[in-house]
Amino acid sequence: MENANITAYDRARAARGSGRPSAGGYMKMLTENFLELHGDRRFGDDPAIVSGIGYIGSKAVTVIAMERGDTIEDRMRRKFGCPTPEGYRKALRLMKEAEKFKRPVVCFIGSSGAYPGIEAEERGQGEAIAENLYEMMTLKTPVISVVVGEGGSGGALALGVANNVVMLENAIYSVISPEACATILWKDSSKAPDAAEALKFTAENLYKFGVIEKVIAETERTTEDIAAELKDYIVNQIELREKMTEEELLDERYNKFRKIGSK
Repeated sequence: MENANITAYDRARAARGSGRPSAGGYMKMLTENFLELHGDRRFGDDPAIVSGIGYIGSKAVTVIAMERGDTIEDRMRRKFGCPTPEGYRKALRLMKEAEKFKRPVVCFIGSSGAYPGIEAEERGQGEAIAENLYEMMTLKTPVISVVVGEGGSGGALALGVANNVVMLENAIYSVISPEACATILWKDSSKAPDAAEALKFTAENLYKFGVIEKVIAETERTTEDIAAELKDYIVNQIELREKMTEEELLDERYNKFRKIGSK
């Protein structure tokens, strides 16, 4: 059960914490023999998306993670983890490669959203996100997505069309930030805590709505404990889906999104 003393806005602040491991950080903790692959084969390489191939446990996987960086210089280079169209196209390129070689795809989500700069719009930000949503729904290989921090808007959903979505206890997953929501609804960003409660973006609420399938507890646990449970869970979910036919895999993913909100 969720601690009644911890508000939804407290969860948002925790998800954004500078000391919290990034999505890329969790990817590195869980993935062995990682080989990073670069570029979208159209324009360039986006450092806000780190992707490649490696092993999680005994499973050969394609891993894709949002990376905000560690130092201020690195964070600026990575646009604080906000991907550009090249990042989403790189991710999709590797997903299609995974499908070809029958490798499961594991996505690690942790970003406030897609990069909002004019250059990203000029290069087709909206189209890149939409193409990921479309293609991921029909990807003929298992897809597991993990929300480790702030999962913001379509920028996060572009890596979230999965057979199974798991969230850490203090992560959030939302169509909009509470500050932006408060500004739109009440013309007052100070009402962000009220917006956070209304958005129902905590892991507990999203589990109830059927948006996610698993919540990984964080309270009084070390990062190593969390990573170990996450690793076991991902391996288990991959093994379950290795027994499915391609048709069963696609039906599961389709039905997951059809039933959201029906609970």
